Amino acid sequence: MGRLAGTAEAREWGRLAERVPPRLLTHDRYGHRIDEVEYVPAYHELMKTAIGHGLGGTAWADDRPGAHVARAAKSFAWGTVDPGHLCPVSMTYAVVPALRANPELAARFEPLLTNRVYDFGLRDPATKSGLIAGMSMTEKQGGSDVRANTTTATPIDGEPGAYRIVGHKWFTSAPMSDLFLTLAQAPGGLSCFLLPRVLPGGDLNPIRFQRLKDKLGNKSNASAEIEYENAVGWLVGEEGRGVKTIVEMVNMTRLDCVVASASGMRSAFVQAAHHARHRSVFGKPLVDQPLMRNVLADLALESEAATTVMMRLAGAHDRAIHGDDGEAALRRIGLAATKYYVCKRGPIVAAEALECLGGNGYIEDFDMARLYREMPLMSIWEGSGNVAALDTLRAMAREPHTVDAFFAEADLASGADPRYDDALTALKKELTYFDDIELRARRIVEQMALVLQAGLLIRTGPDAVAQAYCASRLDRDWGTVFGTLPPQTDIDAILKHAEPI
Repeated sequence: MGRLAGTAEAREWGRLAERVPPRLLTHDRYGHRIDEVEYVPAYHELMKTAIGHGLGGTAWADDRPGAHVARAAKSFAWGTVDPGHLCPVSMTYAVVPALRANPELAARFEPLLTNRVYDFGLRDPATKSGLIAGMSMTEKQGGSDVRANTTTATPIDGEPGAYRIVGHKWFTSAPMSDLFLTLAQAPGGLSCFLLPRVLPGGDLNPIRFQRLKDKLGNKSNASAEIEYENAVGWLVGEEGRGVKTIVEMVNMTRLDCVVASASGMRSAFVQAAHHARHRSVFGKPLVDQPLMRNVLADLALESEAATTVMMRLAGAHDRAIHGDDGEAALRRIGLAATKYYVCKRGPIVAAEALECLGGNGYIEDFDMARLYREMPLMSIWEGSGNVAALDTLRAMAREPHTVDAFFAEADLASGADPRYDDALTALKKELTYFDDIELRARRIVEQMALVLQAGLLIRTGPDAVAQAYCASRLDRDWGTVFGTLPPQTDIDAILKHAEPI
């Protein structure tokens, strides 16, 4: 996947998919309602490649340990081409465990969701070779407060498990997907439903596209406002337990938010380092200028830490699927904290890396402007910073064993660096009192994320990387921007590890 992502052809697919965004077609030439989104061929090549290499639901059909870790690594590599199309790919991956709350629907659709075939077009799902899935939760009056949803679901007489869905959704990404999980108010409370774009037999489900969002970035991926006009949906899980059901999908896509942020950081660093290696200023390569070396090493540290924790959480996810309760607990709390912190660091890394290119970084002919626009989305998608921070506190309160799992992981690095030990002790102390804990949520969760990353670097990373990370991020021998690592930092070793060519 890495080799393929580096080809000129793949880079051109990504450029075209971004430069020629999707187009909404509400009616055909005769005035019939069709509610279609038209994409350039490059988008379909991206999707075909991603699905064909198993980045959709394929890992769920592979019982080998590590299948989900391999998928995360491949997504990390392929995401450098175009992050936008990975939104429907991620949702296709994430829908599988949620759909299993309805064994009948899972038996019908899971083989197609896990297949390595991208079969685009509006047709009865049963007639297709592979399916893409999406998700619709948020409404304009509720946002992240999904319990404020007003969309209604009414049981259809004589069709057990089938409902008529009426209402709207403010954000629906990849509206040309074959299936959607959505939330609606059923007689028993807020519930989760699976809606096909095309009904059995071939008729269009009345899901009306109002408009496509004009987004800051992520332009290759269509996001729509939609209306359900007596659309047909099938209940997934129990009535009244819709949030619990759909959260299974949300947790999977949160992992992909971390993967995408780490991928974007790596891409930003590589582009900055490549430019610095080939740009000469004041008589020598820019990469040999001391201050630029400090900036690049600092960016490399951030990228290394994000990649390491991303892979650790992918491993926890994989082992949790195979029945490891301790790893499931670490995934629960570690993913919430990491989603908060790593996804917030992404835009800052992109901005600094863009500046390394000077004025060229601000020009659309280069990739940096597109990357800069893309990175903030990961922090917003599946819950903005406050949502992720509060979700971490919720895990602590409702599932105290997750805290034990977190510190069991953190303690594995104890004794190797006094700065790490001090930070770990301070974090444990921070969690011993609960006054104003919501007010302190961001402070607490940031420290958790830093400790988790530092501990992993101490245990698995090069010594120079771990030492510099502990000195700057934990001991705060650091400024407020990149390029402020202390003089004793082994910058040569950090850069050699990050960019060995």
